[in-house]
Amino acid sequence: MWWRAFRSKYARDLTLGAALALTTLGFILFPKECVAAAKTGLELCFNVIIPSLLPFFVLASLVVDLGLAGYLGRALEPVMRPLFRVGGSCASALALGFVGGYPVGARTAISLYRQGMCSRVEAQRMLAFCNNSGPAFILGVVGAGVFSSSKVGLLLYLTHMLASCLVGVVFRFYGPREDAPRRRTPPIQAKRFSAAFSQAVTGAMGSTLNICSFVIFFTVILRLLALSGVLPGTAILLSKVLGPFGLTQSWCQKLLTGALELSSGVAGLSQGGTLAGSVSMAAFMLGWAGLSIHCQTLSFLADSGLSAGTYFLGKLLHGAISAALVWGFTRLFPLSVPVGAVLTEQVEELSRMDFATAITGSVTLCWWLLLIFFFFGIFCGKQRKPMI
Repeated sequence: MWWRAFRSKYARDLTLGAALALTTLGFILFPKECVAAAKTGLELCFNVIIPSLLPFFVLASLVVDLGLAGYLGRALEPVMRPLFRVGGSCASALALGFVGGYPVGARTAISLYRQGMCSRVEAQRMLAFCNNSGPAFILGVVGAGVFSSSKVGLLLYLTHMLASCLVGVVFRFYGPREDAPRRRTPPIQAKRFSAAFSQAVTGAMGSTLNICSFVIFFTVILRLLALSGVLPGTAILLSKVLGPFGLTQSWCQKLLTGALELSSGVAGLSQGGTLAGSVSMAAFMLGWAGLSIHCQTLSFLADSGLSAGTYFLGKLLHGAISAALVWGFTRLFPLSVPVGAVLTEQVEELSRMDFATAITGSVTLCWWLLLIFFFFGIFCGKQRKPMI
């Protein structure tokens, strides 16, 4: 078959070289459009990505380095182990992933693995279901912006969390059938706050800038694909395959856009189609997350020694389960809310949000979470004797 040709290194290098040459040609043919797309990506990074992700990255590092995840692990072991076959310390990755959004959960899981607080198999399981969208994006942009309904946003967020937990239950069967004999829990090792805080801030800033580079790059690439006709042409071919399932060319183009970049994908759902179908596809896009976010996560996986296989399979399963749950709920409780026409204003307002407002809200939420983790850790430390 034709895909066997890509097993050879020569074919892969040839394909990659052709893609790079065509991308460069696109930059030459559409310079103004590329610059405009890059500016849009920069505005989004400065006003949204940096103030929203940076504090959560700092928080995630502090929770691990200060030993708070260890105390959480000892307290939540009876919950996390039966459900997901992971240690209780992994609960911090799941919680931060649900609140902080992509890719805070994945980064926290990788940090736990590097600190020796979970095994390699447990880290692989966590990667399958801990990298989730935050409530601000689902409730604000998707719910209020795309569908002009807080109820739809709440439905999407609840099904998003439920589907994530179901994926975690499925992946509890990943790896050996019988866990290796459990060793006695080592003493909790915590760094001094001054050292942990400085390392957390510098590491978080590097990770945030890394993510911003992917956001800008994919904003430009998506614009080039639309201008060159590649995206519409691929949608036509895909519609011939998925036509029997009710996906037209328009729906296929929306699906392809969301598979590449999440924000642009959900933006296209504001026009055309039934409300139930639009909400179900939004649920799939949120679960899958998009290639742009996958690249952000893979940048953290690069030197961790972990495989991306469970991550990709988990995200695909997350999208499918989310769409199925939303489709089922809309059949039981039909939605009558009209699709809003305020998305453009919503996205523009979000991308131009005042930096001080965004960073203040994000830091405030992070401090509250840190206090919760801190006092919960103190409570667990008093309730449980140190294990040697």
